[in-house]
Amino acid sequence: MQRRVGVVAVMAQSRENSAESINRIISEHGELIHGRIGLPFRECGSSVIALIVEADTDELGAFTGKLGMLPGVEARTMLFGGPGRCRGKGV
Repeated sequence: MQRRVGVVAVMAQSRENSAESINRIISEHGELIHGRIGLPFRECGSSVIALIVEADTDELGAFTGKLGMLPGVEARTMLFGGPGRCRGKGV
């Protein structure tokens, strides 16, 4: 299956209740992730995490499915059209 580069956006409604579970799932799928940025919205207790990923759709589905099953957590994926940047380059 073709690996593609994309972004996974995660919104946690209650950072205090979900941070540990989110970080565990992200760590379990760390081989897919090239970069991460997290932005807390302290005034409302939520946070957004953006992950730069390179994976096939099955891997991303398993990853975001686990995140989306957490209470108060939403995950969305955006993929670029072509193959991943390292595909076929021996990297």
